[in-house]
Amino acid sequence: MKFSADQQHFEKINRKSSNRRNTRPGEGLSGAPDRSSDWNVLDDTLAENQRWSTWPDLEKLMRGPQPYPAFVIEDAAAVDTDLGVLKTGKEADVFLVERATQSRRALLAAKRYRSAEQRLFQRSTIYTEGRSVRRSRDARALKNNSSYGREVEAARWADAEWTYLRMAHENGIPVPYPVQIHGTEIMMEFIEDPESRGVAAPRLQSARPGPGLLEEYWHQLVEAMKAFARLGFAHGDLSPYNVLAAGDRLVIIDLPQLVDLAGNVQGTELLARDCRNMCTWFTARGLEVDDGELLATLLAETW
Repeated sequence: MKFSADQQHFEKINRKSSNRRNTRPGEGLSGAPDRSSDWNVLDDTLAENQRWSTWPDLEKLMRGPQPYPAFVIEDAAAVDTDLGVLKTGKEADVFLVERATQSRRALLAAKRYRSAEQRLFQRSTIYTEGRSVRRSRDARALKNNSSYGREVEAARWADAEWTYLRMAHENGIPVPYPVQIHGTEIMMEFIEDPESRGVAAPRLQSARPGPGLLEEYWHQLVEAMKAFARLGFAHGDLSPYNVLAAGDRLVIIDLPQLVDLAGNVQGTELLARDCRNMCTWFTARGLEVDDGELLATLLAETW
């Protein structure tokens, strides 16, 4: 089954999201009190780093696949509290967010893509080759690199990651569960270090597994890469920095640049780079693996 990360499923969603205020409930665009018809006295109880959960306002495609995991809180009275930054990047930052009611709480990771003016990195077009843009106006804006086109590009990357997270989760690939998308913010499962409550799992790059766990990690990685290949994709930017080591399991992150192996003429080259990056790490830690053999195995899965 093929998946597309173009905007056809998200045009209505993004129009709705763009009309919503980005300010805290109870504040106008200038920061002054906004006592409009949707204000209520409970808004004044929120701290500066809090907001009401956006879950109740979301449409079906903006929520994760069903059945929802137990940690997903659907209560309209839930409050989201920013607890700090988990990761900073050139195009997006990831925050730790607590979504809580009086009786329940859950930690989530909120990935927030930056606006065109704030981003420090323009993703290479080698990743987007073969992807379609449904609206001709958007295609022209992207080609001309207009201010509107740059905003369309930011939304495309968020929408792409959302689409690929859903696809991967639904096909059993170990990725964070995608909870919701709202504008250019994706809220997903927080991958916790099993040995440190409330602490993010470390990246594979910094892990030092023993021989047995190292071999198990390799098996998990190969199965995940094979699953992507069967769907017709390569990660495109896979490295030990984009894999989390959560105890005895690996979780793959950062998916917006997934490469269509059939539609992108550089797809095989990018897949080969993924293989080299991962095999170099495993070989350096004592597990003799061959990137050429891995590449051949993955290409066989695409047929």
